[in-house]
Amino acid sequence: MPPFWAQRSAAGLALWPLSLGYRALVAVRRWLYRAGWRARTRLPVPVIVVGNVVAGGAGKTPVVIALVQHLQARGLRPGVVSRGYGRRSQGTQHVQADSSAHTVGDEPLLVARRCAVPVAVSERRGDAGRALLARHPDTDVIVSDDGLQHLALARDIELCVFGAEGVGNGWLLPAGPLREPWPRAVDFLLCAGAVPPGGSAPAFALERRLADTAIAADGRRVPLADLAGQALVAVAGTARPEEFFAMLRARGLAPTQTFALPDHFDFDTWNPNTDKRQRLVCTEKDAPKLWPRFPDALAVPLELAIAPAFFAALDERLAQTAQRPLSSPARPPG
Repeated sequence: MPPFWAQRSAAGLALWPLSLGYRALVAVRRWLYRAGWRARTRLPVPVIVVGNVVAGGAGKTPVVIALVQHLQARGLRPGVVSRGYGRRSQGTQHVQADSSAHTVGDEPLLVARRCAVPVAVSERRGDAGRALLARHPDTDVIVSDDGLQHLALARDIELCVFGAEGVGNGWLLPAGPLREPWPRAVDFLLCAGAVPPGGSAPAFALERRLADTAIAADGRRVPLADLAGQALVAVAGTARPEEFFAMLRARGLAPTQTFALPDHFDFDTWNPNTDKRQRLVCTEKDAPKLWPRFPDALAVPLELAIAPAFFAALDERLAQTAQRPLSSPARPPG
């Protein structure tokens, strides 16, 4: 994230005219959907969209995993749709636990492995939803990983996730980090920091933390406490790699080197030139792309603590969807 996205400055102000043009494009696109000039796909089951309004990632996929696990615990049969950002394929793809991240995307693969639920990816989430329901007709709720701005998919519940940085300087791209104007109507907010100003939806706290154990390529669990004092090299191809490194240090691990790589980095040609005696640790999202070349690497999962009141409110809202047509225009764009 550019430093000037965090607070208003001359650098952001210089880009302000471009942000005005971007705002106009966003408004026109939203109007086209509201007016019915662009079609929206309505699926025959409730649709929950987990997204954000800030570019650069806000931790949506861990929220999707926590949400899916909650729905499973309730006895529901959720499925997940995603764009599959960073994949090399096109069109609709079904995600299996042994799929290649290059084919389906690293985040959908992570969801499939962690939750063992049907997952489908497509540039058009509606196409992914249709394909998923055709293959898994017992699915009774769809969760969309990202897609708050993907207005082509009708939705019943919108959940907006904010990281600790909130809305940054509050300006639209490219002068600031916002994908669309804030505030905007959503059903729930999940915030890792302060609640952004202007939001009227119920807001709940979330806390990110590392799991107590790392995962080896063969599935073995290695307690993080056993890695303290070892020579480690940490790598993260995420939107905010420094957060991962800080979490490792907070758990008593002291990497001698860190590699902050672009989000969705593919690792095909990555060569760290490190001492072979140093253990490589990575994020769980990066692991499927890293293990083929570095089978001794350890993946450290991210876990979320979400206020229990959020799940109670979500359950109540889901129950209300049975009282109106599913995926209905009751949730208009914006």
